[in-house]
Amino acid sequence: MTRDRLYLFDTTLRDGAQTQGVDFSLEDKRRIAATLDELGLDYIEGGYPGANKTDTEFFARGSGYKTAKSVAFGMTKRAGRSVANDPGLQGVLQAKADAICLVAKAWDFHVRVALGCTNEENLESVEQSVKAIVASGREAMIDCEHFFDGYKANPAYALAVAAAAHKSGARWVVLCDTNGGTLPHEITEIVSAVTKAIPGDALGIHTHNDTDNAVANTLAAIRAGCRQVQGALNGLGERCGNANLTSIIPTLLLKSEFANAFQTGITAERLARITHASRQLDEVLNRAPDRQSPYVGESAFATKAGIHASAILKDPETYEHVPPESVGNRRRVLVSEQAGRSNILYELERIGVRINKDDARIGQMLDEVKAREAVGYAYEGAEASFELLARRAMGEVPQFFMVDSFRVMVERRFNAAGERVTVAEAQVKVFINGDREPLWSIADGNGPVNALDRALRKDLGRYQELLKDVELVDYKVRILTGGTEAVTRVLIESHDKVAGTRWFTVGVSSNIIDASFEALLDSINYKLLKAGARA
Repeated sequence: MTRDRLYLFDTTLRDGAQTQGVDFSLEDKRRIAATLDELGLDYIEGGYPGANKTDTEFFARGSGYKTAKSVAFGMTKRAGRSVANDPGLQGVLQAKADAICLVAKAWDFHVRVALGCTNEENLESVEQSVKAIVASGREAMIDCEHFFDGYKANPAYALAVAAAAHKSGARWVVLCDTNGGTLPHEITEIVSAVTKAIPGDALGIHTHNDTDNAVANTLAAIRAGCRQVQGALNGLGERCGNANLTSIIPTLLLKSEFANAFQTGITAERLARITHASRQLDEVLNRAPDRQSPYVGESAFATKAGIHASAILKDPETYEHVPPESVGNRRRVLVSEQAGRSNILYELERIGVRINKDDARIGQMLDEVKAREAVGYAYEGAEASFELLARRAMGEVPQFFMVDSFRVMVERRFNAAGERVTVAEAQVKVFINGDREPLWSIADGNGPVNALDRALRKDLGRYQELLKDVELVDYKVRILTGGTEAVTRVLIESHDKVAGTRWFTVGVSSNIIDASFEALLDSINYKLLKAGARA
């Protein structure tokens, strides 16, 4: 059976850059683009040359992509101007890109209100802009902005815009759900109608996630006839984001309805890199990955119930909708108060602890986990702390150092400039194993936990070199019980900047500083253990 070809278009670097809090540097863009190219995307939209310095420099030289085509984004020429006299369009045409995608108004309301021109002038701008791209030797695309809203308001005109682009030589006419308000059944109905005027192999789909339907809308559009698929890695994009390619791509390749009917440029080998690509993007953005992201999240193939864990170990295919390895992820059987022996055994095997399933220490570990979680610990989100607990039970964790005492002071005062500031200072007294004299470390920070972290890692003698690239990147506090004796749980995420690894540790106490310090101690001990440090 012949399968239709689907073309995958990534807009992480352009539309994804509209995400609140995201600001790509030039090097960020080049690094992400290289990852997308290795993944096997057909098109990588790099930005809007002429709109800002970074995007202009990004297109100042050829892309050097191995598989993908580079795409520059822009707008159709303004009404009343020629192509040659429109500086915005000329800036895009001068970019070193393989293809150019221009946004065009497809809703007559926006033509009148936003552009301030007639419907006919808008059609003329679309036609002349497409012809200019084709004349430059590049592949032309038109992104029909607010197409679905425009179609609902005036089907004839929305179709006229799309048809004008196609007739003028656009390789792709992209139907855009710009405000993300269209639902899957509407997508199916409208795309099916459009394919009667424009062939599906010339149609693309670009959806936003404002109703949490972007992926569903994209799949509906594919089934209705669209053959170019646009989206962003990790669903980046303004407001609620774009269609998430880290969900769409595995679905197209691993779900039989799509895999049997369509083919893409992404091989099974490349698909296994998608989890890495997703997490690398989060690394560049300096943000924690979404644990519950489908396919690529840490929890995507995780279970914590003992009865499910036992069944998964025996027959994973009945509990997992796809093999975790197919997307570069892994199975996780969490250790928690709901766990059974199977969970403990699975986690021990994963971390490399070999033990007989009938060993009495298995039951002891399970009892300790449940007892500790009863007072507030949570190991399902703190795998590093669990590994330390397990390896201590096996006698495999040396005592690298001992904290004799610590003290934290927080002072609010006026500085020399007369500004009111709050200063935190921490002091830690540590004995390194084998040393008779203690090490005293003092450090300040932007808060008591930051100060403690800096003081603890400031001078650990022979271990200092192993800790120089470790940083605290996330800190979460949860109050477990109310009242004056509230129990506090602290979860800390640490990061090795060179190795690129992350780990989570937990601390519990009625004192928030004490809970934080416990989690910090676990973090440092875990790093030293994994680095092979000797006591």
